Amino acid sequence: MGLFRKSGPSAAVKVPSAPEGCRIYAVGDVHGCLAELDSLLGRIEADCSAYAGATHLVFVGDLVDRGPDSAGVIRRLQLGPLPCERQSFIMGNHEEAMIAVYEGELESLSGWLTYGGAETLESYGLDRTEVFRLGQNLPRRMQAAIPQEDVAFIRSFKDKVSLGDYLFVHAGVRPGVPLSEQQANDLRWIRSEFLDDDETDHGAVIVHGHTICEEPEVRTNRIGIDTGCYSSGRLTALVLEGTNRRFLTN
Repeated sequence: MGLFRKSGPSAAVKVPSAPEGCRIYAVGDVHGCLAELDSLLGRIEADCSAYAGATHLVFVGDLVDRGPDSAGVIRRLQLGPLPCERQSFIMGNHEEAMIAVYEGELESLSGWLTYGGAETLESYGLDRTEVFRLGQNLPRRMQAAIPQEDVAFIRSFKDKVSLGDYLFVHAGVRPGVPLSEQQANDLRWIRSEFLDDDETDHGAVIVHGHTICEEPEVRTNRIGIDTGCYSSGRLTALVLEGTNRRFLTN
């Protein structure tokens, strides 16, 4: 006679959660859009004003390039005032390229200027014609035009921020690599290998920007919040509190 084993209860699926007693606001790629940033910061301030717990504001990178006022964005975020008790800033690939050119890495020069660096330099008072004419002399001109405190602020940005069951990065993570061993190049630049993988449990839900989506992309293992502000005019913030998720826009 066959023996039948009664199946036990299935394992409960853990629902990702923010730290207890903390509300998180994660802002997507700003790309020099100061007016949209100011509008969204106002919405965040109003949203968190009546909240009794801790609040944490996270920017997932690419504050500069492409939009009209990168210098204004950097000053606004550096000098404040900003909503939330704590703020964290993550290094994006555009900040990485900007700092590389500033420090004289000419290999990054043409790519950075083409993908938004020229707009950033215009916001710091450099003429576009001059920017493309300077060539290898551009780093020296940048060093004269960009305040050192702005550069120091950008250099202080983190590779990643971990809060509760969420990891905040700019571009994504390399699937299969422990979070503690992720390389900065992947955190700032990875695309298809990460975006096309909806199956891998990365050890945390990855909140990222870098790749534009018309609406925020929510997958089981990641949430994309770059809604292309410099072209769409929409800047998005993900709000996390306990196991709840919602979005704010400017």
